[in-house]
Amino acid sequence: MTLTHGIAVGWLSPSLRLLGSDHSPLGEPLTITQASWVGSMIGLGSLTGNIIFGLLLDRLGRKLCMYFLAIPNMMYWILIYSAQDVTYLYAGRFLAGMSGGGCYVVLPIFIAEIADNSVRGALSSMAMMYVSMGMMVGFSLASYLSYYLMPCIIVAFPIIFMLAIFGLAETPQFLLRRGKDAQAEKSFYFYKNLKPPRAGDKEASHHDAAKMEFDTFRLQVLSGGVTESITWRDFINVPTLKIFGLIFVLIICNQLSGSFAIFNYTSHIFAELGNKLDPNTCTIVVGAAQLVGIFCAVALVDRLGRRVLLLTSMGGMGLGELTIALLKSFASEQFLDQNGWLPLVIMCLVAAIASLGVIALIFVIIIELLPAKIRSLGTSLSMATFSGFIFVALKIYPTMINDQGLAATMFMSAGMCFFGLVVLGLFLPETKGRLLTH
Repeated sequence: MTLTHGIAVGWLSPSLRLLGSDHSPLGEPLTITQASWVGSMIGLGSLTGNIIFGLLLDRLGRKLCMYFLAIPNMMYWILIYSAQDVTYLYAGRFLAGMSGGGCYVVLPIFIAEIADNSVRGALSSMAMMYVSMGMMVGFSLASYLSYYLMPCIIVAFPIIFMLAIFGLAETPQFLLRRGKDAQAEKSFYFYKNLKPPRAGDKEASHHDAAKMEFDTFRLQVLSGGVTESITWRDFINVPTLKIFGLIFVLIICNQLSGSFAIFNYTSHIFAELGNKLDPNTCTIVVGAAQLVGIFCAVALVDRLGRRVLLLTSMGGMGLGELTIALLKSFASEQFLDQNGWLPLVIMCLVAAIASLGVIALIFVIIIELLPAKIRSLGTSLSMATFSGFIFVALKIYPTMINDQGLAATMFMSAGMCFFGLVVLGLFLPETKGRLLTH
């Protein structure tokens, strides 16, 4: 589903050029204002999805919510295909954002609750890997397929997703929260790939290793207070407020560093730096570099830990953006003409280092920081804040680049990276191997 969401995100950049031309499928070309709203509506939809799916997660369960993730995405592609005017695009982008916002709440929690501690970081990071892969696929397909053919192909992906998850069990943590111990035990054996004890031999089953492991797991989950009602005191206490403070810093540094926005306006940045290469090709190459960074994150996150990768990523991204700012400020046009490859190399390095931690690890760190009792609601609130800053970043970055210039924008982004490096370097704990049952 994250792959499908990435395709929906990647569809925008090449399609905007067609929609803003005289050959627009809508009849009339989009204005700059309309194009900016088409781009940013996905952020408002994501905010809505964060809230709705956060509220449904502990009521309907993880698996049922995953089914509901596919419906807005299917509606998005139907609206793209049948669009008569820009309002169809507004509605479609909003629905795509709602599906993506739900993915960012439901899937990280589902993965964290079924995965072993030794692979939880890698599996959680793969969600962003598939988003990045989807963005590359979406960009490539939208560049080379007709406007009406692409939705006909991609609308099948959410249907395939719903069929694929049919055989999955609900997570044992949710079932224990609902008092369904027998179902939780079966789910636990399913996801741990353990052989359940023989049903007829009570004495043997009492001493069975798998049964003893489940009983330990059950006690750990219930000791976290997950069956108790959530009150405001669970949020308004010093340890929890510190956690939300760290999450807020993590989110604002993630978005105001440009980790999402600058990759949505890659072609414009290349134009500002006088790049002579084909902008479509450059964007695909930068997307490939981003994938390399995420592959490295998946491979290293459970070996080196979250903290090392995140801080390395923030520092490296800040240096890369600072280099872009200095290049724009002090490099002559002659220098840029003679070294036309340089902007592409720098953007690829920024994409790869940003993907190593800033992009790949935000969800797994948030999940692992939050206490078990408020994890679902806390994740929903965190992702709603995240989506709000996505909307802000997508709205202010093109305006800043146009009004203040690329150099000022990159100085600001680099400053946010270094701010996060200092604050999170001082206060963010390592969450690798942390039990999620407490």
